Amino acid sequence: MIIAIDGPSGAGKSTVAKAVAKKLGFSCLDTGAMYRAVAWRALADGVALDDAEALGAIAREKEISFGHVAGDPAPKRVFVDGTEVTDAIRTADIDKAVSPVSAAKPVREALVAQQQRIGNAGDYVVEGRDIGTVVFPEAEVKVFLTASDEERAHRRVRQNVDRGVGSIDYDEVLADLKRRDEHDSSRETSPLRPADDAVHIDSTESYIEDVIERICEMASSKANR
Repeated sequence: MIIAIDGPSGAGKSTVAKAVAKKLGFSCLDTGAMYRAVAWRALADGVALDDAEALGAIAREKEISFGHVAGDPAPKRVFVDGTEVTDAIRTADIDKAVSPVSAAKPVREALVAQQQRIGNAGDYVVEGRDIGTVVFPEAEVKVFLTASDEERAHRRVRQNVDRGVGSIDYDEVLADLKRRDEHDSSRETSPLRPADDAVHIDSTESYIEDVIERICEMASSKANR
């Protein structure tokens, strides 16, 4: 079974996806980390962010892999050609670079193929921006998770404080989230939008445990049919 969780940055997709996967005994695939890894490699190599073909070459040729801890369905470590980039891909520079990188058609084609290969190998919770519309349009469970701009910015600041990377300036984070929303929603290739059959969940004033429980119930209902 595939559970697809889409939505804008800061909506809580990663937190929810990891918890749902752990509760159901599924694996978890963070597609955003894959795009961030390509962005990191591009910046490190001095590749222009508007050079779609060069970015696509990185996505095709560089091996992106994940490191897991026993008993945890969510990957804790991210590697590019064996170099760990777990913290390096969560900086403010990568926050700004990942939208143009993910908009590049050659990059999306390369990474979508990898995501489909991984997800089709078992039961996965997959989170991103085009999972239910492009990567796994036949996913049994589709969720479009949102929250208000202000709540998403507050969450991202708290997250950056906890992990010690990324901006902790609320106004800067809020502006970056809005900029990324606009970029992701208006891009030509795989724009951010809910699948027609996705269940919309607004987590602004919801307890995260309630969101997790609702998605697990959706999955159980599908499995029992």
